[in-house]
Amino acid sequence: MDPSTNDPPATPGDVEEDLCHSNEHHVALMLRVKTGDVAAFEELMTLHQHAVIGTVAKMLGSPDDAEDIAQQVFIRVWKSAPRYEPQAKFTTWLFTITRNLVFNEMRRRQRKPAYSIEEREEEFHLSTPDHGAKGPDEAALQKELEDAIDAAIQTLPEKQRMAVILRRYEDMPYEEIGAILKLSLPAVKSLLFRARTQLKESLRDYLGDAD
Repeated sequence: MDPSTNDPPATPGDVEEDLCHSNEHHVALMLRVKTGDVAAFEELMTLHQHAVIGTVAKMLGSPDDAEDIAQQVFIRVWKSAPRYEPQAKFTTWLFTITRNLVFNEMRRRQRKPAYSIEEREEEFHLSTPDHGAKGPDEAALQKELEDAIDAAIQTLPEKQRMAVILRRYEDMPYEEIGAILKLSLPAVKSLLFRARTQLKESLRDYLGDAD
């Protein structure tokens, strides 16, 4: 054993947590759901509802409606369970369902907007993890930046918006984003490049002009 290695040994709790977040565990649960196992379905919801609700809220710019759409996602998961086949990562399958429902909702809103962009930007705020206590001034500046990022993301086209959210907030690899959006790897990279370029321009006042 390398004496320079200082990582602490994995505890049973760490191993259990890794298992709960592994694709194999998610697929095993979904295969139980396929047989009508309600407890397995409830566990899957517990594991993934936060990510689904967060993604929907960020996509729609409206946290008020996020839980309703997320509920539809999991209803679709339950109804689709008899046809489920583990041909991809479970999260890829889950977020493909999420993509379909949220894109449909976005297009419905474009045909019949519920409220103005200004109202949506006022009410919507994406919270990023607080990695430490901040003083009042620093916290206010951080919130102002986060609000500016939120508003800038809302101006992106739907596929760019989804790609940025999955990458930034769910830390998804390019390959999985491509599978969800039905795009090749080069297309995903191009999509994210265009999105980041637009975001950089929108946030120029906050990021400065240093290149």
